[in-house]
Amino acid sequence: MKVAIFGTGYVGLVTGTCLANVGNHVLCVDVDARKVERLNAGEVPIFEPGLDEMVAYNRGEGRLRFTCDTAEALAHGGLIFIAVGTPPEEDGSADLSHVLSVARTIGRQLERPAVVVNKSTVPVGTAVQVRATIQAELDARGADIDFDVASNPEFLKEGAAIEDFNRPDRIIVGAEREDTIATLRALYAPFNRFRDRLLVFDTRSAELAKYAANALLATKISFMNEVAGIAERLGADVEAVRHGIGSDPRIGWQFIYAGAGYGGSCFPKDVRALAAMGREGERTPQLLGAVEEVNNRQKRLLFEKIRAHYGGDLAGRRFALWGLAFKPGTDDMREAPSRVLMEALWEAGATVRAYDPAAMDMTRSLYGERSDLQLAAQANEVFEGADALVIQTEWHIFRSPDFELIRERLKAPVIFDGRNLYDPAWLARQGFTYYGIGRGTRTP
Repeated sequence: MKVAIFGTGYVGLVTGTCLANVGNHVLCVDVDARKVERLNAGEVPIFEPGLDEMVAYNRGEGRLRFTCDTAEALAHGGLIFIAVGTPPEEDGSADLSHVLSVARTIGRQLERPAVVVNKSTVPVGTAVQVRATIQAELDARGADIDFDVASNPEFLKEGAAIEDFNRPDRIIVGAEREDTIATLRALYAPFNRFRDRLLVFDTRSAELAKYAANALLATKISFMNEVAGIAERLGADVEAVRHGIGSDPRIGWQFIYAGAGYGGSCFPKDVRALAAMGREGERTPQLLGAVEEVNNRQKRLLFEKIRAHYGGDLAGRRFALWGLAFKPGTDDMREAPSRVLMEALWEAGATVRAYDPAAMDMTRSLYGERSDLQLAAQANEVFEGADALVIQTEWHIFRSPDFELIRERLKAPVIFDGRNLYDPAWLARQGFTYYGIGRGTRTP
């Protein structure tokens, strides 16, 4: 098929590349000329394992191209994806200005029948808005062109996006017209061979399913962090509790790890947007507000533990920090817990020496050069002169470190573990003071 994709951000670029990789001819369009120039030069502007190689291969095969020319994109084919950003407004609702701008462009320049697919995460009712916007532009120029608008939300995890696209748990299509459903079924056939994963809903239900999925996963995280606080006060170990409940198949093992809170581009934004949609009705959502409140509190928890350990005096202290991205496998630092921690430490007069396998350049772009932040070239270079080690992201390289080296290089053997990577009792026997999440404090 010939596919046009508006937007070369995370979703648009992964979607376009994976569709090209199974034989489709994909033309991605973006208003950012510099980004398009970089992509055409083979430079991928986001970090996602395996994406660089896949983009290069499909560009070389002539199946994946990038342009700023919207008319060229619309002339390319009759399947048009909208994959632009929907950033949050001040009240938490999603900003649809980019989505509707694309819809207006489609209406002004469309010259052939088309299926327009909303891939962006959008509020319920957006498909109706997009359809009305396109139709208004067609009417304004007296054009009678058949088109349909479908919803096809993405369920990609950063750090595993290619695997998620190629082997999806489900493919949700929101559409009413049989020809539109048939077109999208054919497009996704290469990813739907083992068993039928394609679910067909109305557009409103498809749009809501995306928000509901992310909000439920965020709820599980905040629930476990709430349980971790209770465990700590009662002298229990939240890791034992996790095993106790995760073995129940009704609950399962995923997203029940206590930690320093969630971040990223999806969970925080989508929880707020779903709550904003709920406030439009007669009932104010109660649970979603609590999920966000618990998460905001959790992001400050490590700082509070650090401040309490040092009696409130952090001025002049240095902290070694492992992990800057909001999760492993990405360089994304949007709403990352590490940012909350670092900014609190700086405000208290402390300095940070940090390392992350992927997010160093992103950290530089966010904070620039500053005297209270040093970025180490290697993981083991963060310890010298540091008062303690703090873990914020559970990268694999942090899971089995050289504890003897850590103890030798830190001023004092103290670890604040925001991801519960280590065994508290074992570390205490090795001479460490250990703070976990929901696991109390262990001392030698």
